[in-house]
Amino acid sequence: QLQLVESGGGLVQPGGSLRLSCAASAFTLGSYTIAWFRQAPGQEREVVSCISFTGISTNYADSVKGRFTISRDNAKNTVYLQMNSLKPEDTAVYYCAGVIRGWCSPHSSAYNYWGQGTQVTVSS
Repeated sequence: QLQLVESGGGLVQPGGSLRLSCAASAFTLGSYTIAWFRQAPGQEREVVSCISFTGISTNYADSVKGRFTISRDNAKNTVYLQMNSLKPEDTAVYYCAGVIRGWCSPHSSAYNYWGQGTQVTVSS
């Protein structure tokens, strides 16, 4: 059973940066495709970025391309989301989600494992 724990959220001013971490319990995180989703109040959960279990393929939502970077360090069992040039519309709870040897998908139903979420607030 994969357990995921997000950290790194907080309050940041517009234009600032945060790095989210998704720490996994599994010894073989390298077998899991990991995605970041976010959900703002009153809105549906949406995919932000995804990295394949091979680490070769990465995807980004159009709204974050050029600003966010996903990466993974399997030796540390951690996936990161570096968020730069943050905007107020990036404010949301951010979740990481995992599926073993799966393809990156924009659909939350494709992922079996979820973290509890971390709040990101972008405000002056």
